Amino acid sequence: MSLWVKSHRNALCPIPMEADGFPRRHRMTAETAGGNAGVAGASAGAEVRWFSGRIWGVSESLVGNLSPRIGGETEIQTVQFSDGPPEIADASEPEYEGLPQGASTSTHMFAGAVAGIMEHCLMFPIDCVKTRMQSLQPEPAARYRNVMDALRRIITTEGVWRPMRGLNATAVGAGPAHALYFACYEKLKKSLGDIIHPGANSHLANGTAGCVATLLHDAAMNPSEVVKQRLQMYNSPYRGVMDCVRAVWQSEGPGAFYRSYTTQLTMNVPFQALHFMTYEYLQELLNPHRQYNPSSHMVSGGLAGAIAAAATTPLDVCKTLLNTQESLVGVPAAGQGGGQAQGHRHITGLAHAFRTVYRLGGLPGFFKGVQARVIYQMPSTAISWSVYEFFKYGITKHQHEKRVAQQREEN
Repeated sequence: MSLWVKSHRNALCPIPMEADGFPRRHRMTAETAGGNAGVAGASAGAEVRWFSGRIWGVSESLVGNLSPRIGGETEIQTVQFSDGPPEIADASEPEYEGLPQGASTSTHMFAGAVAGIMEHCLMFPIDCVKTRMQSLQPEPAARYRNVMDALRRIITTEGVWRPMRGLNATAVGAGPAHALYFACYEKLKKSLGDIIHPGANSHLANGTAGCVATLLHDAAMNPSEVVKQRLQMYNSPYRGVMDCVRAVWQSEGPGAFYRSYTTQLTMNVPFQALHFMTYEYLQELLNPHRQYNPSSHMVSGGLAGAIAAAATTPLDVCKTLLNTQESLVGVPAAGQGGGQAQGHRHITGLAHAFRTVYRLGGLPGFFKGVQARVIYQMPSTAISWSVYEFFKYGITKHQHEKRVAQQREEN
């Protein structure tokens, strides 16, 4: 039994039965500064419910209408060989290993966008806690013992919807960012794999493809991260997403939305390299035949995300500092950080951020929020991998079954 590809020229070409599908991993407003927390919570709740309804409706529409139209660059047919000419085999339940060969770029983009939005939305409350716990000079009311203590105090003192503040900004950025990421990753992984190690899995190809795809992901996601993290901070002075965008644009200029971009890349490139190498290694142990196995995707993705997150926490602390510019939004407690606050001096660049973190928190300061970061990244990467592989498998399987049905009707 061999797998053959029928190209657009109707030529049958053999391809190896090797796993090709795996890619990679990174919000709502309410509350007026100093306003009524109950009103802010009600506003955020309404936005969450509206946004959830929109996502559900779009998902149903796209899965029902887009997937039949998403065409692969190649058509997949399972062919049996004997001494005579090849015949099309009955393949009502195609193998997962063959399906990704026919997945189109639009399939990768759609699956990636859904995976990214679900990942960030489901884990958003923990992301809010992580941002606050990475604050170098928190006010007394924003000092937390651990993740659960932080969530409990935020909900009881600021409202049940407060941990979801900034969710819409994240969702708007996560969809396009992850669509670009997964599409770029799949394309580069296949191209580099054919060059570096044809017909077999290549850790170097996977890691390199992930690092290059990170450039596109972070370029699309960085402005959303800036807005999201400023809205997540304790006693944030912004009324909502658009108010934050206008204030940052007017007071700090458009460059403020990409002030942490180089730091983000410096963090995400090693993160993705370590993440992919760990994921691939675990997949070789847990899923050596590379079948569609949700549990193996979830376990491998979760462990890979946790290891990579812990190792890159110092860079994430610096990124948060660059994004929030704590001394400019009134986060430092009275009498602390007065020099920077009085001079309105921006923290710019990775080196400046490193010096500031070390001066204010010493070596332990680089690992502030490591618990929240690991707790956030572990399920996030597990969700991202599971959802991505599910949608890619489901859409491509639907296309394959439709082609098989059409061929049977013609015969």
